[in-house]
Amino acid sequence: MADPVKIGIIICNRYHTCAGGKCLRALQEREGAFRPYQGREVQLVGYTTCDGCPGGNVEYAPEEMKKNGAEVIHLATGLVVGYPPCPYVDEFCDVIEKHHGMKAVVGTHPIPEKYFQTHEALGTWKSPEWQDRIKDVVEDQAVRLRYN
Repeated sequence: MADPVKIGIIICNRYHTCAGGKCLRALQEREGAFRPYQGREVQLVGYTTCDGCPGGNVEYAPEEMKKNGAEVIHLATGLVVGYPPCPYVDEFCDVIEKHHGMKAVVGTHPIPEKYFQTHEALGTWKSPEWQDRIKDVVEDQAVRLRYN
């Protein structure tokens, strides 16, 4: 069997009291941004917040996760479904990839239907840039409803 993929998750600080239920369920079910790990063992080696805008913890937390073996850092879906979505997502990906030398993935669990509908109505994700950012966490309506 292949070595497990070791990942870390960074959530938006406005959800700092989140127990991680949707992220952990999606990880277990290999849904959303965890779909590429189907058939692979995955170990979660770190879970923390960005520490609030402008995300100072993103400068330090990935290094600690890397010491625990992290190869990939997932920026939680909350960073893109909050109001407004995190304006620092691209910068977070850059520092994780260029400074820490790890892959950065935008998203964890599938976007819940209530957030999908709201952002569709607001036009938040209409641009090609946003479509690319959310591509790993857009699922069909049945899946989105399960994550409401």
